[in-house]
Amino acid sequence: MIHRLFSEPLVASNSVVLDLSAKNLELNPSIYGNVSAFCDYIVNKLGTKIGYGGYLEHRVIYESYENFATASADFRNIHLGIDFWTTTGTAVFAPLEGEVHSVQVNHGSGNYGPTIIVYHPAEKIYSLYGHLSSADLVHLDVGSPIAAGQLLCHLGRPDENGGWPPHLHFQLIRDIQGFQGDYPGVCSERDLLFYSNNCPDPSTFSFPN
Repeated sequence: MIHRLFSEPLVASNSVVLDLSAKNLELNPSIYGNVSAFCDYIVNKLGTKIGYGGYLEHRVIYESYENFATASADFRNIHLGIDFWTTTGTAVFAPLEGEVHSVQVNHGSGNYGPTIIVYHPAEKIYSLYGHLSSADLVHLDVGSPIAAGQLLCHLGRPDENGGWPPHLHFQLIRDIQGFQGDYPGVCSERDLLFYSNNCPDPSTFSFPN
């Protein structure tokens, strides 16, 4: 299951659901609009645990970034993956056998920063890893085999991961639609039907034991 992303299974003693939705009235622009304040907020919520959640979560956070605005004057504000919030440098392991599809640094405030996409032929699905350390992209070549359980990457610093508190954006994608090193991780309400079908919930996807 999803705990295969980390060195230990995620259980109640080391993890907690983190709510970053529009319903969380604690979050306001003074927090999510300031990287340092946002980092402090996450740390205070987690302690030493890993925070996780966010699939199809409506987040007002994105409405403070111009790159999430659409041509129709609304915002892409529905999150399409699961976020895992923890410390910079935390190791991430490949949950499935596959091959490197593409890698890229997606620059800009609020973006993914360093990103890896892996294709899994047996499952006919792609997995995307965003907000990584830049160093993880240096030695990855397109087409390189990835073993299940292989050390894949590490969480990046806010100054390299798009300006976010350290976390992993993990997303599954059925049809990559020609993207290379990038794929929308957030959609608007009007596009939700397509993206919710194309990007299944990682927490219910059947990884091998």
